[in-house]
Amino acid sequence: MLFILAPATSVLGQGTPAKPCSDERARQFDFWVGDWTVSSKGKVVGHNSISSIQGGCTLLEEYHVENGPYEGKSFNYFDLGDEQWHQVWVDNGGLRLHLAGGISDGKMIMSGERRRGEETIVDRITWHNNADGTVRQVWDVSKDGGETWSNAFDGLYERTK
Repeated sequence: MLFILAPATSVLGQGTPAKPCSDERARQFDFWVGDWTVSSKGKVVGHNSISSIQGGCTLLEEYHVENGPYEGKSFNYFDLGDEQWHQVWVDNGGLRLHLAGGISDGKMIMSGERRRGEETIVDRITWHNNADGTVRQVWDVSKDGGETWSNAFDGLYERTK
């Protein structure tokens, strides 16, 4: 069976907008676009490439560690329906994250819950848009519904030359 998909705006009977993702809120995370060397505790741990795709509607993240087989990708997009940013992360270690949030005090903050066996884990990731052009990513996790947090990752993104 062959399916041909048309843009959602056409399916809904509306004209296709010239720039469907031109809302200024859809540009809030553009500070993360680029090619990055990622360090943690002063040591290079990986490389990340963030590109704007699909006419500026989506940011594609492609991460890989410095030395090793670990890699992951995410799609990041602003949803006009709920007026939030969303991230869907998938890696080759089996981790799946579904996060939502937005800009607060100049930082992108997204969070979401996931299950691991009987345990519910809350993930909260904050991207700091630093004045010097770097980006700091802090990933905290909670196993008690957000009462207490522990740090899973604290990385500094520096643009590759």
